[in-house]
Amino acid sequence: MRTDAALLAASFACAAAVSFLLTPFVRLLAVRLGMFDAPNSSVKTHKEPTPVFGGVAIWAGFMVTMFILRFVTDFPSGTLYNLRALMLGGTLVFVLGLVDDLRRPEGVDYKPKFIVQILAASLIVLFGLRVRFIQPAYVAAAVTMIWVVGITNAFNIVDIMDGLSASQAAVAALGFLMISLPSEELYVNFASAALAGAALGFLPWNLSRHNKIFMGDCGSLFIGFLLAGISLGTRYSDVNDAGVFAPLLILFVPTFDTVFVSMLRLNKGRSPFLGSQDHFALRLEKMGFSRGRVVLMTAGAAGFMGVCAFLVTQLPLGGAVAVYILVAALVAWLGRVMALVEMK
Repeated sequence: MRTDAALLAASFACAAAVSFLLTPFVRLLAVRLGMFDAPNSSVKTHKEPTPVFGGVAIWAGFMVTMFILRFVTDFPSGTLYNLRALMLGGTLVFVLGLVDDLRRPEGVDYKPKFIVQILAASLIVLFGLRVRFIQPAYVAAAVTMIWVVGITNAFNIVDIMDGLSASQAAVAALGFLMISLPSEELYVNFASAALAGAALGFLPWNLSRHNKIFMGDCGSLFIGFLLAGISLGTRYSDVNDAGVFAPLLILFVPTFDTVFVSMLRLNKGRSPFLGSQDHFALRLEKMGFSRGRVVLMTAGAAGFMGVCAFLVTQLPLGGAVAVYILVAALVAWLGRVMALVEMK
């Protein structure tokens, strides 16, 4: 089976429609149950109690689309096998996030969170999805699990501003779709299209003034896990060996924020697992940019990095190295500028 553009578009549209139509019902349920994210601590950045559980609609949009595809396509067995890994592991971290949201404001301690995330990452490895350029296999499995857990939490960490995590998920998913299309990696193609649609379907409600809803941990952990799994499914080094680092570029924004805030917290003697208002997005706001502008700027940055990722997989080695040098210089400059912004 070859990737059909119309079927990809239908997958995107189906996930977007389910997510968009289901979100207001999820919001109504959250309101009736009294499930709100209240600004009751110094690390909260919103002003009013806001319903959570928007991630339920994102999860449903993706899952419904995958189940429909299962019965209207003739996917090869290998593609179905890979999709099952994403669906099972994704549902596990989704349930973890749901429990965390239900237990607000205390939430689940980070130690059991990591245990469940490691179990979900183990499913990815057991289903045969892992980093391919590292040997022996057990080292590759360990690196894969670290990567999956890291990206899963990176999207949870970056979810500190309306529209930020959902827009990053959509841009990153489209980036993986762009790279995977020429190689006909079907599970990456369709999973990317469905995730992009589900994230964008939720986005208008997340940005709404009067009917706002947060995705919650169930949403941010789910999309982070999916993107980590999707990143393992396509080839990056057909043209040059340096292309294997392309996923770091596609997932630049959440990865940068995670490393950035972790380094700042450790430098101040604080635990990187405890929240604080030191994220790069909040620093941009402190510099005078509105939150809407910050989200647009970071989406644009993610799109630029996605193009760079595509280039490093298509250019000869010298060209790919030049792109990496340019990106490294930009990151070093950006990190220095952000670190100089005074925060509470």
